[in-house]
Amino acid sequence: MPPAKALKFSVLATALVVQPLAPALATGQIHLGVLAHDVPELWSHFNREQGVDVNIEWTPDWPGNTLGPGRLGSHVGLVWNSAGDTSYAYGGVNWRLGSDRGWYGRIGLGAAYHNGERRPVSADRKALGSRLLFHIPLELGYQWPAHSLSLYFAHISNGYTQDENEGLDVLGLRVGWRY
Repeated sequence: MPPAKALKFSVLATALVVQPLAPALATGQIHLGVLAHDVPELWSHFNREQGVDVNIEWTPDWPGNTLGPGRLGSHVGLVWNSAGDTSYAYGGVNWRLGSDRGWYGRIGLGAAYHNGERRPVSADRKALGSRLLFHIPLELGYQWPAHSLSLYFAHISNGYTQDENEGLDVLGLRVGWRY
């Protein structure tokens, strides 16, 4: 496709996707956290990697998306490892229980794309099996009108779709700012 035609197509496609999302983009929350990397004795059972992770996540509000006693939503984020071990970008859907003020819980399911190892190459790196992994976050927190504080856990793995599947767990605290 010629560059000018590709640009026009990209602008049109972006407009068609962003226009229905505009109400959700107007309000939401930005989360910033510090997480322990490759935590042992959780879902992955052991650790190999080091460092501390910095996490940033965007969770837009989706008005009217209720499911039972909770609300459906989405999330997009990044986990960056300070030691140069596995970092990843992720996104997915979540289900939030609780009110807009007070205690809440959130569970999600999505995908993550990482820069770590897929095969065993050294004793201090996880073998994650594939570049694209499942991302399963759990969060328990307290929401004030403009801020939140939460305990956050996330697990990434390929779900045994590959021979190598050591998985990786993170755990830490996050602060959220509502806009």
